[in-house]
Amino acid sequence: MAAVFSRLAITGPQIRRLTPTLFGVGAFLIVINAYRRKHGLGRLRSNVPHSKKQENGGKKAAEKSHVDVKFIKKLIRISKILIPNFFSTEVFYMILIAVTLLCRTYADVWMIMTSTGIEAAIIDRNKTLFRDSVFHYLLCMPTVSVVNALLKFSLSELKLRFRERLTNHLYSQYLDGFTFYKMSNLDNRIANADQLLTQDVDRFCEGIVELYSNLSKPLVDVALYCWKLGGALGFQAPSRLFFYLLISGVFLTYLRRPIGRLTVVEQQLEGEFRFVNSRLIMNSEEIAFYQGNEREKQSVMTAFQRMISHLRSVILFRFGIGFCDNIIAKYAATVVGWYTVSRPFFNKSNTNMMAKSKNELIQDYYNSGRMMFKLAEALGRLALAGREMTRLSGFTTRVDTLMEVLKDLQTGKYERTMVADGALAAASSKLLSPGSGELIIRDNIIKFEDVPLVTPNGDVLIPSMSFEVPSGRNVLICGPNGCGKSSLFRILGELWPLFGGTLTKPAKGKLFYVPQRPYMTLGTLRDQVIYPDKPSDMRKKGITDRDLIEYLDRVQLEYILQREGGWDSVQDWMDVLSGGEKQRIAMARLFYHRPQFAILDECTSAVSVDVEGAMYNKCRELGITLFTVSHRKSLWIHHDYYLKMDGQGKYEYEKIDDNVEEFGS
Repeated sequence: MAAVFSRLAITGPQIRRLTPTLFGVGAFLIVINAYRRKHGLGRLRSNVPHSKKQENGGKKAAEKSHVDVKFIKKLIRISKILIPNFFSTEVFYMILIAVTLLCRTYADVWMIMTSTGIEAAIIDRNKTLFRDSVFHYLLCMPTVSVVNALLKFSLSELKLRFRERLTNHLYSQYLDGFTFYKMSNLDNRIANADQLLTQDVDRFCEGIVELYSNLSKPLVDVALYCWKLGGALGFQAPSRLFFYLLISGVFLTYLRRPIGRLTVVEQQLEGEFRFVNSRLIMNSEEIAFYQGNEREKQSVMTAFQRMISHLRSVILFRFGIGFCDNIIAKYAATVVGWYTVSRPFFNKSNTNMMAKSKNELIQDYYNSGRMMFKLAEALGRLALAGREMTRLSGFTTRVDTLMEVLKDLQTGKYERTMVADGALAAASSKLLSPGSGELIIRDNIIKFEDVPLVTPNGDVLIPSMSFEVPSGRNVLICGPNGCGKSSLFRILGELWPLFGGTLTKPAKGKLFYVPQRPYMTLGTLRDQVIYPDKPSDMRKKGITDRDLIEYLDRVQLEYILQREGGWDSVQDWMDVLSGGEKQRIAMARLFYHRPQFAILDECTSAVSVDVEGAMYNKCRELGITLFTVSHRKSLWIHHDYYLKMDGQGKYEYEKIDDNVEEFGS
């Protein structure tokens, strides 16, 4: 080692000076190596979940999450939502932020000049100048404090307004029609819409506001300090520092390119972990009955460990980038700043500098040095803004993907991994495509004409189905699990697209669905009966609370009013009501809406036979035609036809009176 130093002509004092640097670099490499060995990290990569869907999604997102032209286009597209026009309130706050940033920069310059004057008064032992300068400094402090507080307020308000606009826009599309259903059932590009709509939107808005602040203030600082330093030291001084930090900023931005990809994968894994926990909460009773706590613990901890492993990779990467950031954008920039400030002081041909006293030189040095430091800090913030921009690109990709999927779903375009097998599905997939069927809206009739029952996965349950149900003809539907009963209802409810044929049916509001486990909304007892209507809609229809009491009486549920405290009582109705009570509430809801057709999917399984009969008689009285899925023989007398599916692609549609025995078998 000594021979190497001697060949390089490095002396002993220089070796001692290099020792801390060599020690620091060596310690850095040792820490990196130990960290990688401890956590089994090889080449930096994203720990994407094992499912093929998320792997593909992670790769696709990783390709797009860079600071490039595509990122700028996405940001502009989203910005049109955040800032709808030039006279919007958001523009006012952006201008206010720019003005306060300019005022803050002027305040920084003033504080530098004032602080230097106070220090000069102390050195000169001038008590009068010291007292006057400190008094002037204290008088201006409220103004400076107002500027700082106003800046923080404006940034917070702008972020909140951005989030409000973007959230309103996304939810207006997400809850437009059945888009929310299609996203989770007909399309598999978005795995965790809840996280995208809440957490990712918030982080995106926070990131874009921080980016605006981190870009606008340094730009103002650079312009002001260059002007001030150019007048004092010449414009060559700030230009050298600007040139250095420009090159270093481009270099550091290139090094930070993986941050966008890592951010996308991080949000995917966070969403998966959150989804596993929500499933545990939603199905807690069934899991407890099965004593599946250990199995669920394994699922939760597996998702958690995948997330932790990826976060360790992110920490390691940021550790390395932080090391480079500190050296290039901070310490080396300080050295360049010292060099540029020292040039005029060391220049003996500069008569202006040579003529000044030592005290004046000290003041000039402090003023110029501090301004140069502020300029270096501003340029450093511009260079380091690339780090925030790269991370923002990850959230921008996530939000942009959500917007693209919502747009596709509204136009009937779906992307889903097709898993159907078999010759029938393979042959039919060439002929059938989503949305290729014809939908005709007509009152008082449901008519299938050569309509295939096809699932979103591509499974063909029935190649072609044709039957007609006019108003007044109740139909009982039966068949084994997976034969197509639910698929038929989803096509009727326009949840699934038509893959062919012609379907004639009433409008959506004239076809009502009553499931086996009815949904109870948040709100009052009245809201449960009139859902999805609001009390104002109820009044427009001319229906009163007295009418609602009659509906409850029909389902033998009038006692619930007294038990729960009246129509305006608010409870957690999913837990307060028993299974049978929820089913009877759902039937009262059906009486309230009085649709032309109703689909009853095992909706009386927890109701006694006598109450069930009263419900069906009331439906006849109100003119509601029923499609019923049930295995109770007591319901045969309430139906005219039956539709039987065998699960092999065939079906029967016959009158019950003529085929009671065959139907029963």
